[in-house]
Amino acid sequence: MPDAPDAVRDHLALALVPGLGPKLTAALIERFGSAAAALRATAAQLTEVPHIGERTAADLAAALRTVNVEPELRLMEKHGTHAVALGLEGYPAPLARVPAPPPLLYLRGEWLAADANAVGIVGSRSCTSYGMKVAAQLARELARAGFTVVSGLARGIDGAAHRGALEAGGRTVAALAGGLSKIYPPEHADLAAQIADGRGCLVTETPMAVAPQPGMFPARNRVISGLSRAVIVIEANARSGALITARHAAEQGREVYAVPGRVDDTASAGCLELIRAGARLVRSADDVLEDLKGIAGSVEPVPASGRREPAVRGAAGEQPAHAGRSPEPPPPPPPQLDATQQRVFDALATRKHADELTRELGVPVAELSRVLMQLEMKKVVRRVPGNFYERR
Repeated sequence: MPDAPDAVRDHLALALVPGLGPKLTAALIERFGSAAAALRATAAQLTEVPHIGERTAADLAAALRTVNVEPELRLMEKHGTHAVALGLEGYPAPLARVPAPPPLLYLRGEWLAADANAVGIVGSRSCTSYGMKVAAQLARELARAGFTVVSGLARGIDGAAHRGALEAGGRTVAALAGGLSKIYPPEHADLAAQIADGRGCLVTETPMAVAPQPGMFPARNRVISGLSRAVIVIEANARSGALITARHAAEQGREVYAVPGRVDDTASAGCLELIRAGARLVRSADDVLEDLKGIAGSVEPVPASGRREPAVRGAAGEQPAHAGRSPEPPPPPPPQLDATQQRVFDALATRKHADELTRELGVPVAELSRVLMQLEMKKVVRRVPGNFYERR
């Protein structure tokens, strides 16, 4: 990996600068045209980028000029990892088309074009034997039908889903929150090795030596849903991180499915709420397979180009190929909105930030979040970057 192409090195350098998240990295590339040009930007030029003040610009300019990618490249080589940048060959096409995709991904193993035909399976770490059994069975059936199974390598449902796909001889992709130099959780190191050894890949947007922190998991969840055509939630309680994955899936235009549990079982409270909000109920893999056969694949192959970075610029501001078509009118709101849902929908006559909705409606944050998810599941509202909401 020390002989990585210049374009990859430039994107690695941006990834290693403290404080540069996906949105700011995309803004830099949009403003300067390439990762290489962003690395050469002066403090004065950086102040032209939205949300970068003079003090931040001075610190950022110094960091951009002094970042050293060689230790990272050596660590990548040691752990059999390579990097792919948004817009360059090898970047997963489904993920490239979601809002604010990761500018750079680290991969161990190989992402294949066929992996675009994928289904995510997520759920609780503290699951029951029933949940483990269902996750493994669904993964086996999906893998036998030719689908790649995507999950997060976590304990519980995630691990069962990965193992089910492997048992069926299929492929599986694990999206991690932390870096790939040390697998988390450690008891899944052998499972991770199986996946990366020709059966799929491990993927993360986090530099090699960075340990996972709680705030990284919601970002990881958007990668799981972004890589998938549909997401199945199994045994998620009312506060489960799997519901964040479901929210991301709804925002990204993916189908959301949920496996029901007993009505008095708190372990499945989140799944039951998803079904109540409009997620599709899953009894077996056939329910998912039947639906997906009628849903056109949401991915298109990324065209090969002699230029190395134009698609990276497009990630921040370029419109998709179909942007010139006349948009279809949004569907009317369904008649089954309850009173609170209708109030929120009515308030979204214009795009609003979640905080603005809270102030305007006087609805507690937790309740508003629940109602917005319900409206997303009903496909009448969508979340857009910046925690804004609008009607579909």
